[in-house]
Amino acid sequence: MAQSHRRAARLHLIQYGYTTMEDSRQIENLIYSYAERIDTGDLEGVAALFRDAEIFSAAHEVRRTGFDEVLEMYQKSTRLYEASGTPQTKHLTTNVIVEIDKGGMEASARSYYTVMQASESLPLQPIISGRYRDRFRKIENQWQFTSREMIVDLVGDLSAHLLYDASSLG
Repeated sequence: MAQSHRRAARLHLIQYGYTTMEDSRQIENLIYSYAERIDTGDLEGVAALFRDAEIFSAAHEVRRTGFDEVLEMYQKSTRLYEASGTPQTKHLTTNVIVEIDKGGMEASARSYYTVMQASESLPLQPIISGRYRDRFRKIENQWQFTSREMIVDLVGDLSAHLLYDASSLG
């Protein structure tokens, strides 16, 4: 009985444009799980986040949609070190602002990212920093990405991180 009352109260809140903190937290967890997956070298896990979504950089005319394209992009661009199976990075995501649309079924988020890296040839340092602009939708009570725009603001030494010449990013 109490559970159905809580569900009815939640539906009432959503109907009038209110959402719960749980919705915002689920979205934040998606944003943070991207960082966790890429830093552990789980490129398939990264691609799974965008199975029904796209990643793009308008400034660099790059757009990848769905699991296969996103996975290929990361496999061709991210250096994974044999000893650890990771890119030896830490993606720090900060200043997360989540806005849930009035109907409670779509949302957007803005955040900053800074990628730190250390390798045998590179002392610990920030290598790139910028912003994410994300869109989400809620399906069967679970939030998922619909899009991520990656905006590059500051570029450092990416030579130990990327498998291609990144001079066009800066």
